[in-house]
Amino acid sequence: MNDDEEMPLPVLHGRVKWFDPVKGFGFILSEEMETDVLLHANVLRNFGQSTVADGADITVTVQRTQRGVQAVEVLSIVPPEGAGFLMAGDDEVVSAEVIAACPLEPARVKWFDKGKGFGFANVFGRSEDVFVHVEVLRTSGFADLTAGEAIGLRIVDGKRGRMAAQVLAWDSALRTSK
Repeated sequence: MNDDEEMPLPVLHGRVKWFDPVKGFGFILSEEMETDVLLHANVLRNFGQSTVADGADITVTVQRTQRGVQAVEVLSIVPPEGAGFLMAGDDEVVSAEVIAACPLEPARVKWFDKGKGFGFANVFGRSEDVFVHVEVLRTSGFADLTAGEAIGLRIVDGKRGRMAAQVLAWDSALRTSK
């Protein structure tokens, strides 16, 4: 092999140990690695997400640096396991199959307060707000949302109006819908 050819970076499968969007980094645990793997916010943003939920399954390419092993590119994120979504104020559980059958709607975060555990988004071309619960974020693989962030929503109708049942980063939603 000559110097012009690059070795492919190793692919690592693991689980998000924790990610702090304020600090701008977190760590991945993997049985394939003896140490934690650094996940920087910029690497996550290149995938199209600004946060990731603790416990999410993640596949990344990695490189070894002087400071340890770090993720270079996120290849996939699978949210933590959940049996479905219990709609707020309802006794009905919406299954993952029903949620997946809902159309993906482009939206922008109006506001989200992690401390309160909820927020709202606006779907493009519609006037009403869509309720977004923190548990939906967690099961969608997110830890937080920021005002103005572009997202894709799968929405269900609840007793109090339209509610997000799944949140996708807009960039990854575009890749999924092609």
